[in-house]
Amino acid sequence: MTSGSRLWLDPVEQDVWRRLLATEARLKDRLDRELRAEHGLSLGDYDVLVHLSEAPQRCLRMSDLADRLLLSRSGLTRRVDGLVRGGWVVRKACPNDRRGSLAQLTDLGFEVLKHAAVTHVSGVRRYLVDAIEPAGGMAALGKGLESVERALGQPEGFERPGFERAGY
Repeated sequence: MTSGSRLWLDPVEQDVWRRLLATEARLKDRLDRELRAEHGLSLGDYDVLVHLSEAPQRCLRMSDLADRLLLSRSGLTRRVDGLVRGGWVVRKACPNDRRGSLAQLTDLGFEVLKHAAVTHVSGVRRYLVDAIEPAGGMAALGKGLESVERALGQPEGFERPGFERAGY
């Protein structure tokens, strides 16, 4: 149980909490709008394409993809349906599990991702990386977020594949 003096956030803690929420929402909104305007692709769709691009044969079980994206199975199904309609992803039966299905990035989807990545990375750099003071600011933010992740624990089946590799 939290002691009475630690129950409520002090003004600095409250300010940081509110800024974190607002900044995350505004950053995602801005990146989403830029991807939609330039590539007809939402930020959520982009995330799906990135995860598939980093997987062996650009293919993942739908359940694994949902876990990586922190989406419900039904939420992922709706998102993938749109990508299938666009020809960017195909669905395949899982060869070793009749109940499971796979999502695979198509060559067209990979081309779309390569072009969209330029827009996305440019936005991340402009609105986050370049906005943080260079003297250790990015490293400090990384350490702080790592501490938050540790406090939250990892969701079941969560992995971080490819963050070090792809850069998008």
